[in-house]
Amino acid sequence: MIANVLTTIRKRSLTVIGAALLSCCFMTPQGALAADCQNPNALGTSRTLVVDPREHPRIGTMQYRETLPLADHEVVLTFDDGPLPKYSNQVLAILASQCVKATFFIIGSQANANPEGVRKLIAAGHTVGTHSQHHPLTMDRMPLERARQEIDDGIASTLAALNGDKSKLAPFFRIPGLMRAEIVENYLASQGIQTWSADFPADDWRHVSPQRVYDLAIQRIEAKRKGILLLHDIQPRTVAALPRILATLKERGYRIVHVVPAAADRPATPTEPQQWYLHPPSETVAISRWPRVPNFVFTETRTLPAPVLADLDWRDAEMLDHAPRTRLAPVRRTLWPQPRLAQLAPMATLPIPAADVFRVPEALGLTLLAARSPGGRKLAQRAPDAAASSAPRAQAISARQARHPKQAAHHAPAAAHGKGHADAQPAAQPKPNGRPLHIAKRAPRAEASAIAKRVAD
Repeated sequence: MIANVLTTIRKRSLTVIGAALLSCCFMTPQGALAADCQNPNALGTSRTLVVDPREHPRIGTMQYRETLPLADHEVVLTFDDGPLPKYSNQVLAILASQCVKATFFIIGSQANANPEGVRKLIAAGHTVGTHSQHHPLTMDRMPLERARQEIDDGIASTLAALNGDKSKLAPFFRIPGLMRAEIVENYLASQGIQTWSADFPADDWRHVSPQRVYDLAIQRIEAKRKGILLLHDIQPRTVAALPRILATLKERGYRIVHVVPAAADRPATPTEPQQWYLHPPSETVAISRWPRVPNFVFTETRTLPAPVLADLDWRDAEMLDHAPRTRLAPVRRTLWPQPRLAQLAPMATLPIPAADVFRVPEALGLTLLAARSPGGRKLAQRAPDAAASSAPRAQAISARQARHPKQAAHHAPAAAHGKGHADAQPAAQPKPNGRPLHIAKRAPRAEASAIAKRVAD
């Protein structure tokens, strides 16, 4: 009887012990975190994401194409610029009350001033990265040597606060002010350090109210529905807004993800390439950019022989002989076609006019001069009988011109215009009664002066 009771007790004990061992072996990190959390209504940490910095050296869609491989409604909390005991300790207490794990990017000078604060982060189970030594906002235009010193000194100061334990420091780095530069990013990647940006900030480094910090954080998280939230654990407005942010995330079904680096005993979480995009392309949505061209490997590297000068169309034998000696290809001048002048069709030419065509008879010249003068115009307006009576006198003038041609050239204008010199008598104007026209004689010099004056008029 007693033996049967002992056997039964032994079997039950083995069953309880086996169940306890199985529960310990198959308990997930989430279950362990839930067991450690003293608040049953806490937001908690839904899962731990293990990443390999060498596979994805840059994350955060504020500046890079890739971000953490998060599912919908998953958020990663990050804090910069600490530790500062006055506010960093309050942030740690708020996160502990909600059983939430986050990532902290430490400034080296802050770690030197408060090494105990860095150790508190590790003791609470958070991830610790670095944020340079002095937080310069000029790393986007720093020379490589100075940027390297800022990065290396920040890592050294944080490691000194952790007593040199490299396993406790994550190879994560966030550039101060997000002032990215390719030389800085390349150096970090060469050291196996992952560069972190963010997916949405809360602008808590600005002089805004805690309500504004809360509004921006929730609005931007809701806009993207997943990603990395950027906060600062050295700001009083962040301490005031953080409890409401965590409570609202829990109310709206968001989950907190804790990120840790991969190690020899902790392999990276299996992921697909498209998971590292905030909005990965699908079969129903066109890709916004063309895929990269892969690197081709040529199976044959055989090259073609160099051409021989004899195969080329060389006309000049002397230049062909000179080319091998100078090792320079001779210059071949291009003969451009010469323009051809257009041939004009023969054109018909007119005969040269004779000289007598332009010769004006003296009598006709006298008549024209007389017609231009005021007296001539008046004569044209006379009655026909007056014109008829003056015709014999005009014939007499023509006869006189024939006998004395030189004097006619001087007398003709005087006769036509009826003007004379002071010592000459004025010419008689024709009368309506038909009396003959009398022309007064004028001196040659006076006549020439009168002609010049009329031409000027």
